Amino acid sequence: MTDFLKEMGAITAAKKNTACFAGEVDGVVGAAGALDIARGVALFAGAATVPEMRRRGLQGALLEARMRYAFENKCDLAMMVAAAGSGSQRNAERRGFRIAYTRTKWRLPADAKSHSE
Repeated sequence: MTDFLKEMGAITAAKKNTACFAGEVDGVVGAAGALDIARGVALFAGAATVPEMRRRGLQGALLEARMRYAFENKCDLAMMVAAAGSGSQRNAERRGFRIAYTRTKWRLPADAKSHSE
């Protein structure tokens, strides 16, 4: 998973219309997020906070910085994805985002193979 995330991060950072943001506390970077802009639509993407830096307002600050950037770049629609009921969803709703739809993801339990035999 680490290799996949590094590859996706590199692709995102190199993409033409993507801006990358970092959040820090006392000079230590603890969160990052990206914003992709296309035809007036801002897609908030790839945000993450280092576990030990959580609950310090970094995600909220990144959301606000990216919203400001989107507005300054004439976006009239913004979108993001968050797990239902998560802290990310609550942070987004506090800043004006509203749920457009809910998607359910299903996965087999780790021991599913033993159940099918």
